Amino acid sequence: MKILVTGANGYIGSHVVDLLISKGHEVVACDINTNHINPQAQVIKYNVFDCSETDDAYSLLGKPDVCIHFAWRDGFVHNSPKQMYDLSLHYAFLTNLISHGLKQLAVMGTMHEVGYHVGKIDENTPCNPQSLYAIAKNALRQSLMLYCKQNDCQLQWLRGYYIYGDDLRNHSIFTKLLEAAERGDKTFPFTSGKNQYDFMHVDKLVEQIVAVILQQEVDGIINCCTGEPKSLGEAVSEFIKAHNLDIQLNYGAFPDRPYDSPCTYGDNTKIKQIMQHA
Repeated sequence: MKILVTGANGYIGSHVVDLLISKGHEVVACDINTNHINPQAQVIKYNVFDCSETDDAYSLLGKPDVCIHFAWRDGFVHNSPKQMYDLSLHYAFLTNLISHGLKQLAVMGTMHEVGYHVGKIDENTPCNPQSLYAIAKNALRQSLMLYCKQNDCQLQWLRGYYIYGDDLRNHSIFTKLLEAAERGDKTFPFTSGKNQYDFMHVDKLVEQIVAVILQQEVDGIINCCTGEPKSLGEAVSEFIKAHNLDIQLNYGAFPDRPYDSPCTYGDNTKIKQIMQHA
């Protein structure tokens, strides 16, 4: 298959490119920066936000069989004004691909689309996003569901949860722990650590993403997750031990945020079905 990966220089995209190449697929990797992209891919420096109505982005980017869209600005700055400014630009680029011939589109979504929710999240869980990032992702999903249905394009919306691994690039609490340890800090200010999330290593996430886009039987919202909640305190303690960090957690230094769910995780029914046949 010929697979277009946007945001191919990013935290998740670069790993997806590597796995697809290892499986023998033809990869078109596009981004505005290309320093982390596997040179075995066809690397194209391209800004998806510059796509105009007169462009044929589908032909320009190699007429791929499938596109997996990771490109996103300020993904770790959840209330950046760019979230809403870029929403229409994402829509313009992706609908341009579809209008010129793309038949399968996968987009990286997020658990944050759902907003505050206690318990398991499935594809029918109501969404009430609580940040500009989440609002933009949710609106993009809703608009693409309509456009893809009207234009005979299969949409796979890949909803991610709490991702770790390759931790110097992911801006998570694990990144901050490594940075604190590097500075020589002996304590790390922490919350109560009781909140439970669906943690997944980036390598496992990438395996799930690749399995999804290499099949067409399952589509719609697909939770890329373990399906098992784990407390933040347990996950961080395991990380400290696994990396032999000489640092102690200062529990309660920060209050738990009122908009963070005490326990949220994904329903993994669809992804288990896909992985069984991968």
